[in-house]
Amino acid sequence: MTVTSDTERATPAPEATVLPELRSVWWEGGVRARAEATIAAVLAELPKLIYAAFKVSWRASRGRTMVIVGATLGAGTMATFGLLATQQVLVGLFAGGPTPERVRAALPALIALGALTAVRAALGTATGFASNGLTPLVDRTVQRHLYETTTRVRLESFDQDTFSDEMERAWRGCDSTTLVVQAAINLLAGVVSLLAVAAAVVVIHPLLLPALFLATAPTAWAALRAGHLQYQTYLAGTVRRRRLWLLNHLMAMRQPAAELRSYGLRNFLLGQYDRVMTAETAIQLGLARRVTVTTSVGAAIGGVATAAVYVLLGVLLVGDRIPLSAAATGVIAVQAAQRALATVTFQVDRLYAEGRHFRDYTGFMERADEYLPPPAGDRTPGPLTGLSLEGVTLTYPDRDTAAVAGVSLRIEAGQMVAIAGENGSGKSTLAAIVAGLRTPDSGVVRWNGVPTTDLDPDLLRARIGVVSQEFYKWPFSAATNIAMGEIDHPAGQERIEAAAAKAVAHDMIVDLPHGYSTMLDRAFAQGQDLSGGQWQRITAARGFLRDTDLLIMDEPSSALDAPAEAALFDAVRARHGVKTTVLITHRLANIRHADVIYVMHEGRLVEQGAHDALIAAGGLYAKWFRLQKLGYSDD
Repeated sequence: MTVTSDTERATPAPEATVLPELRSVWWEGGVRARAEATIAAVLAELPKLIYAAFKVSWRASRGRTMVIVGATLGAGTMATFGLLATQQVLVGLFAGGPTPERVRAALPALIALGALTAVRAALGTATGFASNGLTPLVDRTVQRHLYETTTRVRLESFDQDTFSDEMERAWRGCDSTTLVVQAAINLLAGVVSLLAVAAAVVVIHPLLLPALFLATAPTAWAALRAGHLQYQTYLAGTVRRRRLWLLNHLMAMRQPAAELRSYGLRNFLLGQYDRVMTAETAIQLGLARRVTVTTSVGAAIGGVATAAVYVLLGVLLVGDRIPLSAAATGVIAVQAAQRALATVTFQVDRLYAEGRHFRDYTGFMERADEYLPPPAGDRTPGPLTGLSLEGVTLTYPDRDTAAVAGVSLRIEAGQMVAIAGENGSGKSTLAAIVAGLRTPDSGVVRWNGVPTTDLDPDLLRARIGVVSQEFYKWPFSAATNIAMGEIDHPAGQERIEAAAAKAVAHDMIVDLPHGYSTMLDRAFAQGQDLSGGQWQRITAARGFLRDTDLLIMDEPSSALDAPAEAALFDAVRARHGVKTTVLITHRLANIRHADVIYVMHEGRLVEQGAHDALIAAGGLYAKWFRLQKLGYSDD
């Protein structure tokens, strides 16, 4: 593992010439944009980002957004009047005469200043309350909007690299949306504070405004420049951070722990960590020096400029062109402006960097219609009497040949139908088309003679159950994993256990530490891991629970032991004549009793018929059956 030196640059090499582990990663796009953007480009982009941020905020909560904007503007107004009131207090205190009289003269302005300060504090509290409450509402709004789309898009969308990449960026953008809204609010507050100070100094004396700019501009430039250096260094360290993340995973996570100890990898991995961190530490120290120099130069120039402002105030005082009270207020204004400007510069960097990811989210949502299914039918599908496929063809986006090509078949109610074929022959794709999970490029699927595109898709799926070979291990209890088969009509414990018994899962679940209440994920307290065969039983139980008109089982016994497999297929055969079952399996002995066996080869339907007829025909099915039979024979 080579160590990245501090000569890495933010600008990447052309993608085609860069090794995979060195290529840029999408989740650092905002950092890359900020590192490569000039300060002018950053400032030009801000209005659009602020508008978009408040648009999201308005959608999440109009009331809180109005409170934030109103309170922020109100606080700025109070700040302006506060400075003017401060000047009036100083006018009274600096006036001639006995001290009691001066205090009495300043008292009205002092009371007004106290009232303004109290109102401004109250407005700040209102802004904080509204902002804190807005954050979870924005999170919920953008995440719910995204998940409404990702759970509705066509299944084939996930086969497209473009969709997967855009969706990952949109997820990152969800997190950035909240940060963008917060940065926009804070930036608005900082800008309003600056404008409030500017308005006050203009009223006090017009010459104070350019003096205020001279006193604050160098510090602002230094802050933006330091931020630019930090983003560039962060971007250049992409590879190091990815390696550190990997080493953290290898040394501190459960999965690699056994092999780490078996192969004695501790010292090797610690050595890799030391090499990477030595380089990272040196680079961070170098960055600290550069940032310190930049901010020091800015502070020095700003200090000189501030001193010049104070000299100007002195000159104006000596020439009686400005009262002492106005000069003192000008000093307070300079300090207030510097604090506000520090907030503005920090939020500008943050808003621009996170805005890149925020635009990934908004762009994905704008293009989401491309991935949504076509308008659905509204006809109600009745109980299954027959399902047919007519010339169905489907090609995956990254393939030149069709996964399923011109397939026509018919399934009658109550039948047990089997689909056999080699790996990659199109069996699972065909099953997905039958299940309504994939829409063919051409051809028609009919349910009781009606094209499935004319039927209500939700009502149709309620009549179809699927037990997939590529099942997901849902991190819920055993009971919930099975009951997920009936989300709309939660199943009782008796039905759950009956379905588990059909799938040969009941005894296995009862033996778990908490029975059906056991969490099936070790990430949770007292959670348990299951073997592949045990998970397969849970998945089959979910399919049996639904007891649908049509049950499609794709390799349901590939990880089961012999007794469990035999019991599972007994339960499948019990459906024969009552419910319709489609079986996909490589173990041909399990489908000997199927009413019809469809044989797939290279995406095409090449044979069909009952077991005996296919054996007699001497085709592919007969060849595969004889090969499997040899494993149980001495011939």
